[in-house]
Amino acid sequence: MAAFNKFDQFGQDAMHKVHNLGADNIYVMLSNVAPVRTNKVKADIVEIAAGNGYAAGGVIANRVSSGQTAGLYKLILSPVQWTAAGGSIATFQYSIIYNQTTAAGNLIGWYDYGAPVIVTNGNNFLENLDQVNGLINFQ
Repeated sequence: MAAFNKFDQFGQDAMHKVHNLGADNIYVMLSNVAPVRTNKVKADIVEIAAGNGYAAGGVIANRVSSGQTAGLYKLILSPVQWTAAGGSIATFQYSIIYNQTTAAGNLIGWYDYGAPVIVTNGNNFLENLDQVNGLINFQ
């Protein structure tokens, strides 16, 4: 799996109560343009075109758990999947995690797959979010 990269703004947003990771809707969207650590909101990202199994804005990553044990907080989200139907999903290389509940769609982080990904008609792409360490963890 590709390594998770955190947007710089996420730390400040978390400390300023922009995110409620225990309740907000966290989404995953796809892009073929490299994100920049200084991006702040969804509008800063160039999303792939909707169609053929990909909906604009991406898909919700359902919360498995959000809490702390012995001082270690973890946000664990369910894997998300896209299935190409009626043609290929637009080529992408990055999956972007953002908070859909906030008005601006504040960014959290992204994965870089290192090369363009093509999902052809009838095939799936699974964003297998970390079920052990979580998307976010800190002490």
